[in-house]
Amino acid sequence: MGFFDKIKQGLAKTKQSMTVSMNNMFTSFTGENEDFYEELEETLILADAGVETSEKAVEGLRTLVKQRGLRGGEQVRDAFTEVMTGLLDVGDKRLKLGTKPSIILMVGVNGVGKTTTIGKLAAKMTAEGKKVLLVAGDTFRAAAGEQLSIWADRALADIVRHEEGSDPASVVFDGIAAAKARGADVIIVDTAGRLHNKANLMNELNKITRIITRELPDADRETLLVLDATTGQNGLIQAKQFKETADISGIVLTKLDGTAKGGIVFAIADELQLPVKYIGVGEGVDDLMPFQPKEFAEALLQQ
Repeated sequence: MGFFDKIKQGLAKTKQSMTVSMNNMFTSFTGENEDFYEELEETLILADAGVETSEKAVEGLRTLVKQRGLRGGEQVRDAFTEVMTGLLDVGDKRLKLGTKPSIILMVGVNGVGKTTTIGKLAAKMTAEGKKVLLVAGDTFRAAAGEQLSIWADRALADIVRHEEGSDPASVVFDGIAAAKARGADVIIVDTAGRLHNKANLMNELNKITRIITRELPDADRETLLVLDATTGQNGLIQAKQFKETADISGIVLTKLDGTAKGGIVFAIADELQLPVKYIGVGEGVDDLMPFQPKEFAEALLQQ
């Protein structure tokens, strides 16, 4: 199954909630009509695209309709898909992993699928011939290291872990030393998703970042924020908080197949101006997919 078909299948719930009403709107489009634009904006908001992003999308479409003198519903649908693709096309969506080793720091609150995402990424990379080392830096959540070890076995990756409750920064230090000694291509670090409060969590991330900067000053580094699509606008709030204190380079959006509110992808890309680098549309390793804005918008908005 190709990217387009897999995305279409993964977005079935969102597509059903959005496109039934949109199909009627585009089919009945006969020219400039304020009711059409208001209904379109409402549909986007209900799909969790957010008020700001929805307004921007509708204004963008209104401009294209006027500029191009569009009259037919399918022309307008194509123009709308173009506008929505533009909102998603933010930053570089590829992982920058040119050095040996490179490092990926995975952040996000508990329950978003962070450890599972790490396992799937590791499996993809080992399948490409890369030597991957996982670092169990989430030492505060019971069984987090054990869960990561299971994924390391599945993905044929190495792992460095300490006892539960250990200092995460020291685990990262040892992980980097092991990666250098073993000639690893990529280090993927799991981090704590919850401590006693937000300040403690961010302090822990800062400590880890300082260790990485000191031990691997010239290494390519990605800091990926994992968000659960089913949490909608709450995910956007989480992202804003993490962005304030961590140098986020991209977003991984999980569980898109489980929500009718996949419009959150547009809100995240547009409001945060951060690239969505991967999306999860199922349980399998192959269901974590590199994000492609045009294909995503077409799969969601075209009939």
